[in-house]
Amino acid sequence: MSARLSSRFGYRSPVLYSRTPLDDEQIRAVAPSVFAEAPHGSRSARYSYIPTIDVLSALRQEGFQPFMVAQTRTRIADRWDFTKHMLRLRHVSQIDGKEANEIILLNSHDGSSSYQLLGGVFVALCLNGLVSGELIEDVRVRHNGDVKGAVIEGAYEVLKGFERVTQSRDEMKAIDLRPAEAELFAEASIVAKYGDKAPVTPAQVLAPRRWGDAGSDLWSVFNRAQESLIRGGLEGRSATGRRQRTRPVQGIDQNVGLNRALWTLAEGMKNLKAAA
Repeated sequence: MSARLSSRFGYRSPVLYSRTPLDDEQIRAVAPSVFAEAPHGSRSARYSYIPTIDVLSALRQEGFQPFMVAQTRTRIADRWDFTKHMLRLRHVSQIDGKEANEIILLNSHDGSSSYQLLGGVFVALCLNGLVSGELIEDVRVRHNGDVKGAVIEGAYEVLKGFERVTQSRDEMKAIDLRPAEAELFAEASIVAKYGDKAPVTPAQVLAPRRWGDAGSDLWSVFNRAQESLIRGGLEGRSATGRRQRTRPVQGIDQNVGLNRALWTLAEGMKNLKAAA
């Protein structure tokens, strides 16, 4: 299969990952708000409306292709076609087989989000979409002025920062963690998601889900923790002792926030090991 439609990006929120660039039909099926023909009625005359599909078309011409799309759900019926959406794009110069640097594009047409561009990494083995902490400065573009031009310029700014991401990734792969260190990383990761009411244990978070991702290096440990916490599906117990299965992360903002926190934790562990 070249693509996978999942309902577990957030609670019943659709998301599509693909091993080949997504076309407009695939994107529209998951995120109709990308194709909104006008802003939500709540926007004022000062709101400079540029449909996300127009920006995406311009980015495609610059060599950026979408490989993932998601849209948040909303209980307000008239906002469904305008709500926040996310695209993860790769430049032709950044695509490889196992891992690929990605530009994460966030936007909405109801005022809930400006255009935002972040740096990320896609890991093909586990379909992990990581967010690169603060290694690359976020680019935010307000809905006024030359929006399309500013987003394209921002995409290239993120692209230039991928050298630091690649260097950090390679350094993580070269660092071997002792069992106690891996457990400490898992404990901190659990706190990042659940606070002090964790329904799962570090051993569950670190358990490999497939052959090939059981390494003891920091990059492998980081990826196992990220997949377990983002996707959920672990057997656990609530604060009252009731058996439960952990849910996937709810929504785009929560997904990006937790991903960034986990990358920051991995950077901190890397720096500690380097200083030891």
